[in-house]
Amino acid sequence: MTKRFLVTGGAGFIGSAVVRRLIGSTTHEVLVVDKLTYAGNLESLAPVADDPRYRFVRADIVDAAAMHRLFDEFSPDVVMHLAAESHVDRSIDGPGDFIQTNIVGTYSLLQAALAHWRALPAPRRNGFRFHHISTDEVFGSLGAEGLFQEDTPYQPKSPYSASKAGSDHLARAWHHTYGLPVVITNCSNNYGPYHFPEKLIPLTIIKALRGEAIPVYGTGANVRDWLHVEDHADALLLAAERGEIGESYNIGGRNERTNLEVVQAICGLLDELAPDAAIGSRAKLISFVADRPGHDARYAIDASKVERELGWRARYNFDDGLRQTVQWYLDNRTWWERVRSGVYRGERLGVAI
Repeated sequence: MTKRFLVTGGAGFIGSAVVRRLIGSTTHEVLVVDKLTYAGNLESLAPVADDPRYRFVRADIVDAAAMHRLFDEFSPDVVMHLAAESHVDRSIDGPGDFIQTNIVGTYSLLQAALAHWRALPAPRRNGFRFHHISTDEVFGSLGAEGLFQEDTPYQPKSPYSASKAGSDHLARAWHHTYGLPVVITNCSNNYGPYHFPEKLIPLTIIKALRGEAIPVYGTGANVRDWLHVEDHADALLLAAERGEIGESYNIGGRNERTNLEVVQAICGLLDELAPDAAIGSRAKLISFVADRPGHDARYAIDASKVERELGWRARYNFDDGLRQTVQWYLDNRTWWERVRSGVYRGERLGVAI
């Protein structure tokens, strides 16, 4: 059955992967709503932009009137809410944008969705879903052992994670108080093609290609669980269509690596795939810098519930996924060169509190 999906933040890294999968692998119609801030990039949607089932509107989710109008005009069956300010370092430098987009924007969207859902005829009302997409960072920091589970208490440590925790709580409250059919997912660190180059993996690839110093926070011992964005997109579509109302699902790749291990692996791949005699071994470019304030030590997801209840399985192990990602950046220099020519040029963020 063909449905109408409204995807907020659909020009972002994860959102564009979801939209490409929706258009490429289903019969659904898709409306992308994106403010096109520095991290939004319509070139990430170029592969599906000419499809008649795809539409794009530039709008800010904080704009309540615009959200109500879009719900009235498009009449979605499923909302996939990915629009967010999402970079920890930027939240340290300027937390106000994170409060506005992640908390006020989510409130605005929930209100528009609630009004829309209440007005739907019974069959469509019963099938409606509001899927709120979030992060494992809301759970805080793990020690050397253990995994984040769906019932792990929230302990956000940065302005970014606190704002996402607030948006999670709002989505749950709109379900429990007003009955809005909400599903929530929390994911581990994503990587893959079209990743905005302020994040660790694309930033390392680009700096290593250019022979520039590669910054590693602290000693590089912080651990993250890496999830390929295409695997994440698969899980998100399953959760949106088959997730149980009122439930949350943790999505992770079971690929724990220290930041230093990730950077070293990228250097090795580039030495193999794009050797440069003038640069030599890329590992020599690694530069340890002052750590991020409040840098969480370790994140790791227990994905058993989404695997068990929705039948999801990650297709990429980290070694294969990282090789595919590095090759994509080698093959798509035009994309990241255009991104870097804009607002973000690889400067250090998140230094001042």
